[in-house]
Amino acid sequence: METLFFEKEHTMADIKTFGVIGAGQMGNGIAQVAAAAGLDVIMNDIKSEFVEKGLAVIDKNLTRSVDKGKLGADEKDAILGRIKGSTELKDMAAADMVVEAATEDEGLKFQIFKDLDAACAGHVILATNTSSIPIGRIAAQTSRPEKVIGMHFMNPVPVMRLVEVIRGIATSDETFEITWALSEKFGKTPAQANDFPGFIANRILLPMINEAVYCLYHSVGSREDIDTVMKLGMNHPMGPLALADLIGLDTCLAIMETLYNGFKDSKYRPCPLLYKYVEAGWLGRKTGRGFYEF
Repeated sequence: METLFFEKEHTMADIKTFGVIGAGQMGNGIAQVAAAAGLDVIMNDIKSEFVEKGLAVIDKNLTRSVDKGKLGADEKDAILGRIKGSTELKDMAAADMVVEAATEDEGLKFQIFKDLDAACAGHVILATNTSSIPIGRIAAQTSRPEKVIGMHFMNPVPVMRLVEVIRGIATSDETFEITWALSEKFGKTPAQANDFPGFIANRILLPMINEAVYCLYHSVGSREDIDTVMKLGMNHPMGPLALADLIGLDTCLAIMETLYNGFKDSKYRPCPLLYKYVEAGWLGRKTGRGFYEF
C-alpha cells in the first residue's frame, strides 16, 4: 500500500473539538458521547429548532442518568456546557474532526462533504455515519479522500457499544488509527469493515428485516407473531418489524436500495410493502405509525 505523507502527523490527542452534522436521533447521540468523553462539540443542523430539540434530548438522557445515580448533576452540567449549537456549516472550521449524521440520502451527503471540504482545514478528518453508502463515493466529493472514513454508530448511540469503522480505498492508516482510538475514547467497541454496500451490520441486518416484511406481505404471520418468533426463537431483544420502526422505514428502504443497486442481486430487492408504507408516510416511531402504532 502506498505510504501517504502529511505536513504533520496527527494523533487522537489533536482532536479537541468535534463537529457533528445533524442533531437528530443519531447526531444528538454522537454529540452526547463525544461531550461525555471530554471533547468540545459543535452540533449543527439546518434549523435552530432542530438543534434545540437535539439539545433537549441530550438533556433528557443525562437527567435520566442523574436520576439513576449513574451521573452527578455537576457532570451533567459539564457535558451540556461542552456542546455548542450551530446552524452554519462554516462553524465547522473550528473542528479538528467532523462526523456527518444527516439523512441517509446520497445526494445530500455528497453536498455536505463538498461543503465541509471547503470549510475545514486540510488536516481535519471527515467521517460519515452512513449506514450503507460506499465511503469511496463520499470521499470522491472531497480533495482529501485519505482523510475520509466511515464511523457508523448504532442507535441509540449512548447505549449501543458498537462502532463500525469503515476504510475507503484511499483512507490513510493515520485516519483509521485516530478514528479507531476515538471510538474507544467514546466508550465504544470498534469493529473494522471494508467498503462494500451495507458494510457488515446492515448487509446482515437489513435483509433479515426485509424478509420479515415479506412474511407480513405474504401473510405468513401477523406482525406480533413474526416479532415473537424472532425474539423468543432466536433470542433477539427486539423483533425485526419493531426494530424497523425504531430505525425508520425510510432509512430501511434507503439501505435496501443501496444493497440492491450495489450488488444487482435479487435477494436484496426491497419488499413492495416497505415501499407502500414509506410512500404513505408511515415511517415508524418518528411519525407515530409504521408496522406498529405509537
